[in-house]
Amino acid sequence: MTARVDHNLYPELRRFGATDISACFNCGVCSAICPLSVDGASFPRRMSRYAQLGLRDKLLASPELWSCYGCAECTESCPTNADPASFMAAARRYAVASYDRTRLAYLLATSRTFAAVFVVALVAVLAGFMYSVHRPVDGSTLAFFAFVPTDFIHVMGLVVMIAMGFAALVGVIEMVRRVARGTTGGARPTVRTAAGAAVYAIGTESMAQTRFRKDCADATESTPGSQPWYQARWFIHFATMWGFLGLLGATMLDYGLELAGIKATGTPVPIWYPVRLLGTLAGAALIYGTTVLIIRRLRKSDRSSAHSTTSDWTFLGMLWVAGVTGFVLELALYLPSAPAWGYPMFLLHVGVAMALVLLVPFGKFAHVLYRPIALFALRLRATGETGS
Repeated sequence: MTARVDHNLYPELRRFGATDISACFNCGVCSAICPLSVDGASFPRRMSRYAQLGLRDKLLASPELWSCYGCAECTESCPTNADPASFMAAARRYAVASYDRTRLAYLLATSRTFAAVFVVALVAVLAGFMYSVHRPVDGSTLAFFAFVPTDFIHVMGLVVMIAMGFAALVGVIEMVRRVARGTTGGARPTVRTAAGAAVYAIGTESMAQTRFRKDCADATESTPGSQPWYQARWFIHFATMWGFLGLLGATMLDYGLELAGIKATGTPVPIWYPVRLLGTLAGAALIYGTTVLIIRRLRKSDRSSAHSTTSDWTFLGMLWVAGVTGFVLELALYLPSAPAWGYPMFLLHVGVAMALVLLVPFGKFAHVLYRPIALFALRLRATGETGS
């Protein structure tokens, strides 16, 4: 891989929230202190060096960029206050924008005004589009899928998923191309090795977050009895991630039950009904996780939430609104009379939920796409180096 120097790399990274990385003199303390920098890995030091030298292609081809969980131990230990943790987060935002061909990710990450206006406008357009086909309903009870036809919402959701999927595929292909070009040497992996790496990347790390729990705890989390498990960073992240995935799964299952003729979408059912129970638990987890994350960022109560960017607030805000409005709508279905705010909140909820899905490849949620690929590449590399 030919190294090309990009003199604009460092100024660009600063637009994405990187601090003064010129303070870094490559001492290696960050790599020594990082619990994930093992087996000869040299991040975040090597990533900082790439930025200083203008090695854009090497930076974007480094799967190590996505290994960081943002524990910020490196920042606390940095002797020059170069803040490598913030740099790594900024570099990931820069990578997301670089993989995106539309420049939407770039604008969302670098302009607060554009991000705010675009997100509000997107939700308003989606909600307005649904309202344009609404039908009169009986005011005695809430009937969301009579107000906006079920088929229309399903088709609209399918279009959103296809659009998101296409944008995600383009970004993933670009990332894979760069990582593959940046990988040199090593034995060709066997099917068994590749399968093991995939299980590790998707299951052990992305889903179960094993190393996040064991290796990336804050100092208070590492001391037995100093902090309850439900306040640990890994659990807050876990609740937020699985809360969103659980709600998405419940929505898809509900639609599947309708296709099977078992249950109409939006029909009130007992709390113990499997789909309802899944949605309730997932919604509670999402609201809890996002609320704690928002409070911590407002208070800057730990080192991992000391610096917040536009993408952080946009992502958390949309997740929180989607969770809270969905939870309130579920409760509203069981009220004795239909509240006046029910249908506007329904439009807001569905609009925000669809906007969240549509923006997956362009914002903070993009790590769902890129992180498993990076972990897979790192696992293959480690397996090749050890010869196992």
